[in-house]
Amino acid sequence: MGLNQSCKTADVLWPATTFSESSRASSPAGGFVGASKEPREAEGQQHVKEMEKNSNRDLQGTEALRESASSGVAHEFAVALLTGGGDKPYVFGLATELISKGAALELIGSDDLDCLEFRGKPRVRFLNLRGDQRPNVGLVRKALRVLTYYARLIRYAATAEPRIFHILWNNKFQSFDRTLLMLYYKVLGKRIVLTVHNVNASKRDSKDTLFNRFTLRVQYRLADHLFVHTEQMKSELVREFSVQVARVSVIPFGINNAVPNTGLTSGEARQRLGIPDTERTILFFGNIAPYKGLEYLITAFQHIRTRGGDYRLIIAGWPKNCERYWDTILDAIREDVQRERILLRADYIPDDETEVYFKAADVLVLPYRYIYQSGVLFLGYSFGLPVLASDVGPLKDEIVEGETGFVFRPEDPIDLARAIEMYFASDLYGDLGTRRQHIQDYAARKHSWDVVGQVTMEVYADLLRLHSLGKMADHSSSKVSLDVKDPL
Repeated sequence: MGLNQSCKTADVLWPATTFSESSRASSPAGGFVGASKEPREAEGQQHVKEMEKNSNRDLQGTEALRESASSGVAHEFAVALLTGGGDKPYVFGLATELISKGAALELIGSDDLDCLEFRGKPRVRFLNLRGDQRPNVGLVRKALRVLTYYARLIRYAATAEPRIFHILWNNKFQSFDRTLLMLYYKVLGKRIVLTVHNVNASKRDSKDTLFNRFTLRVQYRLADHLFVHTEQMKSELVREFSVQVARVSVIPFGINNAVPNTGLTSGEARQRLGIPDTERTILFFGNIAPYKGLEYLITAFQHIRTRGGDYRLIIAGWPKNCERYWDTILDAIREDVQRERILLRADYIPDDETEVYFKAADVLVLPYRYIYQSGVLFLGYSFGLPVLASDVGPLKDEIVEGETGFVFRPEDPIDLARAIEMYFASDLYGDLGTRRQHIQDYAARKHSWDVVGQVTMEVYADLLRLHSLGKMADHSSSKVSLDVKDPL
């Protein structure tokens, strides 16, 4: 069924007729002027009965939707998914799951998200409003394409049929998105769902300000419901931004199902990267920024190299807005790169090349100083790769010691070196060929998109039910006004 049909289905479940529209449609020209009192009251009461009937149908429809979401039965309704134009693994996982559960999506994306899975498929309408996001263009070109995107987005919202706007990521101008754009959506009558991947990224990056916290507070207050990935994140929303507990749901971070995982073997991956089978290979993957603590991994790696052992470190990721920090990193690794102890690829890694790094590696290391959640961890698990993670945020809760990895003290290269050596002496490494599948199975159970989709659909249904209750309250107010006698 196409999206237009889906939207019609949604209209049947949740009619948008208001009392004022209904009365205008059925009243004679000139309104009630000159009409007798009795016909006028009877006509008004008939309108109220019709509105109450519609509201009851609304409530029944949303209750049916909520039950169907819980049972996994498909039941179509329309949602606008606002992606910010990036994070393909999360967008792909969530969108495909919601579609399978009966949601009809208008997916607002970019060239990066324009894939075959979203093209010409039932129940999804891909709208490429963001377009090209390549960084290697001039400043004027960047400014024009951002402004063009905002103009398209504002125009889209004004005419969009979906009543639910689900924001996965904000756009370029965070302060505008959190305040004026949110208010605009609310004025249009949209129910706003917000997935909070980072409660306060500026705090994480040591760049927090009063204005930043103010704009975050506005967005969190204006959202009708918020999703987070850990109980710690929920507690921070409630404690620091006074968000009501009932408006926050904790959902798993769905396991990656977007990045290709072919039949490429570990040996073939190593051969592509020029890494001998005898080298114990450590991987750091993803955007590079100060909060990720790469310097501690470099120090730990250099420490274990001095104590013997054939180790190789892979650093694969793009330095993100941190030139001074990255210069320091380059100074620290220059000799090791020249001697091929460290394999450096300071670039964005395309999806179709990602598996090469995860299959060539023996272990993934997350030496983070501060984190709310890590998509890289779940990307590693999707390839069955064990993880060594610092004890910050929720990372410890995601590691089963000795089964999926090990935990070490944050900002402590000596303890990280100990964890690396302990891992390579463990049965987890010794039996890695079979343990990879166990890790994949564990992650698939704990971070299932099915669970994410079910909870999300239930929230959608509850928000639409509240919308129907609000309409019924308006209708009741109209009934009261009709019962008031004319002062004759």
